[in-house]
Amino acid sequence: MSFRHNYKFLHFCNLIIIRQVLAFRDIAPQAPTHIVIIPKVKDGLTGLNKAEERHCEILGHLLYVTKLIAKQEGLDDGFRVVINDGPNGCQSVFHLHLHLIGGRQMNWPPG
Repeated sequence: MSFRHNYKFLHFCNLIIIRQVLAFRDIAPQAPTHIVIIPKVKDGLTGLNKAEERHCEILGHLLYVTKLIAKQEGLDDGFRVVINDGPNGCQSVFHLHLHLIGGRQMNWPPG
């Protein structure tokens, strides 16, 4: 992976650092491409249901970074972005994070 903007990719651990965001490959991938994208600072954002107006900038940045990573990964035919929120949403890590999933045909309905 290489990014032309203000990004840093640490090859030894597959970690992408993009301003306020970290991204890394999921340890239990659900598709050929499965990357977890998280804000560096938690700031009370344990899940989407905890989002406040002050989080709008980081939430938008997370989605923009997701798009950049999808492009870098060659997911031109599409991809899925997932946020698991709360117990019924199957959230297991209580720090807001996005899953970028692609590289194969997604099915509907999910889960």
